[in-house]
Amino acid sequence: MKVVIAHSPDSDDAFMHFAIGEGKVDTGEYQFDHMMADIETLNRHAVEGRHEVTAISIHAYAHLSDQYALLNHGASMGEGYGPLLITKEPRTREDLSDQVIAVPGEWTSAALALKLWMPEAKTEVVPFDEIMQRIDSGEFEAGVIIHEGQVTYEDEGYHSVVDFGEWWARTQDGLPLPLGGNAIRRDLGETHIREISRILRESIAYALEHREEALQYAEQYNRGLTREQTDQFVGMYVNQRTLDYGEDGREAVCRFLRMGAGSGAVPEVAEPEFIV
Repeated sequence: MKVVIAHSPDSDDAFMHFAIGEGKVDTGEYQFDHMMADIETLNRHAVEGRHEVTAISIHAYAHLSDQYALLNHGASMGEGYGPLLITKEPRTREDLSDQVIAVPGEWTSAALALKLWMPEAKTEVVPFDEIMQRIDSGEFEAGVIIHEGQVTYEDEGYHSVVDFGEWWARTQDGLPLPLGGNAIRRDLGETHIREISRILRESIAYALEHREEALQYAEQYNRGLTREQTDQFVGMYVNQRTLDYGEDGREAVCRFLRMGAGSGAVPEVAEPEFIV
């Protein structure tokens, strides 16, 4: 059976799926193909039910829960760190109240975090890999960055107005900030869902147990990071919590979605099942 895994072309996602792509785990009757796109594109593809397994933003799950179930592994969680609102010159929240802020996608968790932190924020969607240069050009005063920019922004001369992971942990009982997860299409049926889930979890476990091997594979997707920076970035978002959200991680997802619904930013949804 052919199964498409859709994910971002980033070193952390590559690290997670390395073992499947390189034949390090037994995939049985399943033939896995990889499709890569930026996270907002993946969110939109998921609305169409295009792929059997896909990375999605936790924000987007509120729009996708009828078609997809969240897996209990594959999470990207910010443990006191996360997407950042950056500017070229030091700025405060008040300075940005009348500015349009660049965000990396309407349904990204970064965009929802911004709305929870600053409900009055005016935003415009910009491809994630263009946000810094469009701040540089003066088109935007500020933007929310995800992916590798989180480890390079200071070296590139930007200032952080807020780290949404730090803000979330400080205001939400120390919970991690839920950013992304792996979701599986419900129409595959329980047997296929459970078996595919097992294989995906084994791939993550293999990468964590063979870190250097998996990092070497992931480096091809590092978009200009050094080996040390790639190691840092992967460590931020692929760790033991990626194998299992944990009780607090699951609570963080549910709270993030509840707060989003309470703010009117997302529809109300039932709590995710977190397929093992």
